[in-house]
Amino acid sequence: MTAPVIGVLALQGDVREHLAALAGAGADARPVRRPAELDEVDGLVIPGGESTTMSKLADIFEMREPIDKRIAGGMPVYGSCAGMIMLAAEVLDGRPDQRGFAGIEMTVRRNAFGRQVDSFEAPVEITGVEGEPFHAVFIRAPWVERVGAGVEVLGRVTDGPAAGRIVAVRQGHLLATSFHPELTGDLRLHRYFVDLVRAAA
Repeated sequence: MTAPVIGVLALQGDVREHLAALAGAGADARPVRRPAELDEVDGLVIPGGESTTMSKLADIFEMREPIDKRIAGGMPVYGSCAGMIMLAAEVLDGRPDQRGFAGIEMTVRRNAFGRQVDSFEAPVEITGVEGEPFHAVFIRAPWVERVGAGVEVLGRVTDGPAAGRIVAVRQGHLLATSFHPELTGDLRLHRYFVDLVRAAA
């Protein structure tokens, strides 16, 4: 079975960690900065980082329209943390000039869990991912305030002050989490995405 080619949008954020996790999950993982590199991948990861900076760089590197087109054409995309914000149709507390790819019919709140100092870790059960709950790392993370009819909620925070908050969703070929699976060494979510890309191909 050939390894699916999966790119990591390498404009800003924790690109290296996602590349390593994807390779560990059986993908041919490559950094993507230019439209020509995007043409060569079967799927794309939008990493955690700073969503406003990423939004600006997407314009500077002329990546916005090509990514929009590929999403509309059915390319699987996974966004973690800032990547979730970039995939949301509506962003609360974002900057007025901030524009994402609006692929998932959801409303997310930026920095919903607080600032960097309020980063925390919590167990999250993910629908479709077998085994024990995911050890989820939240760093200035967003959460999902509202989802549209076509969006499947895959995970919520189970306890603590944020109990019940939606932190993992899927809409068709698009996947998003508030947390950073690439920082934990647990490859289950990356395998889940690699399987999604395989199925789409």
